[in-house]
Amino acid sequence: MLLRFVLALILGLLPALATAQKAEYLGTYFWTSQNSALGGLSGFELSSDGLKFIALSDRARVFTGQLTRNAKGVVTAASLHSDLPLRNAEGGPLPRYGDDSEGIALTEDDRVYVSFEGLHRVAELDLSTGNTRDLPKHDDFAGMQNNSSLEGLAADQNGTLYTLPERSGAIGRAFPLYRYRAGQGWDAPWSIPRDSNTEFLPVGLDIGPDGRLYLLERWFTGVGFASRVRRFDLGPEGPTNETELLRTSNATHDNLEGISVWRDDAGIHMTMVSDDNFKFFQRTELVDYLIRE
Repeated sequence: MLLRFVLALILGLLPALATAQKAEYLGTYFWTSQNSALGGLSGFELSSDGLKFIALSDRARVFTGQLTRNAKGVVTAASLHSDLPLRNAEGGPLPRYGDDSEGIALTEDDRVYVSFEGLHRVAELDLSTGNTRDLPKHDDFAGMQNNSSLEGLAADQNGTLYTLPERSGAIGRAFPLYRYRAGQGWDAPWSIPRDSNTEFLPVGLDIGPDGRLYLLERWFTGVGFASRVRRFDLGPEGPTNETELLRTSNATHDNLEGISVWRDDAGIHMTMVSDDNFKFFQRTELVDYLIRE
């Protein structure tokens, strides 16, 4: 009976394992620092060559720095250049419950935006001062669930911002995809399908150099984390042609929450960062995968 159960389980997993071969694992760098503020990393942006980074902590701090990579493109070292607390538009402290910073997006003209849980909003960030200026809010933001709202944030080549909540309100209900265009404000014309057979929830978002939308999702199993990356074409009809690029088993990596997509001669790279929750039993990881073109 036990053998029959194990065989059934393996056969049931085969389709998922097959779809996970589209992204090739390259390596992991375990990031440690003498700076005790470095941790809780939930947002991550890279320059087009994958070397300069902006990292966002969920405790309202932003870090910039430089990565070193080996010939395969795997991170081998990370050095910090700056470390700033996030502040309000006047340079003062962020309000209570307004400092849970989660997602980060970098536009083509080097504007930086941050999404927040708690007081659900998106703000423009001045990297030289740490000051933030809130954008107008979509009406839906006020009713979003605490600690489960705007985790992922991305910007396309035109500077349009995209975000979605971590929870959709019910298993099987699609995640609304919110869009912000300067001068036009927010709308929510499209959605991202939610798989009713898994517990994967959105935690990171990026638009790659190929113009596609990359969604990083997390499944907390109670004893570890599984991760998934889905990719969508992004056109006039919204996100289409869903492809699952990656699905890991439990505890393959730590709590991956941020994703940045870049390209070199080998193909499309996905670099992901984990949130260690400032716990001694978790780690800050920089994980590299490659999609060969």
